[in-house]
Amino acid sequence: MSAWLGLDPGLSKCGLVLSDEGSGTVLAAGVLSPDGCLAQIQSWQNGAGIEAVVLGNGTGSKHWQQQLSALGLRVQVIPEAGTTLAARARYWQLEPPRGWRRLLPEGLRLPPRDYDDVVAQLLLERHWGTTLKREPGLTVLGLKTSPGR
Repeated sequence: MSAWLGLDPGLSKCGLVLSDEGSGTVLAAGVLSPDGCLAQIQSWQNGAGIEAVVLGNGTGSKHWQQQLSALGLRVQVIPEAGTTLAARARYWQLEPPRGWRRLLPEGLRLPPRDYDDVVAQLLLERHWGTTLKREPGLTVLGLKTSPGR
């Protein structure tokens, strides 16, 4: 197995996705605090092993690049322009709207949770030029529903 990590960095939270390059499958995902994110990366590095990290060039990416390199991980930094809007659309493909949300036009739908993990998935997909498979209902680590959504 060739595990790769997609990381959407942020100041208060980050999204991450662990994926198997060979099968093109998302193995695990999370939306965690920066400290929780680092701990999870270390856990995955010790367990599954991580071949490389695809890191978005957004907020805090320089700091993350240093931390990941210090862990001995190979880091590929890629542009993340437009990923937030693209991730919102992808979220609804992965988790089709139910209840009253399905009645709203797509542009007005806000996901009921933080979806930084979907941004991390899109970063990996951009890097590889392919769409990753993700099991419906995949448990996302550290997730809490956003208030008011």
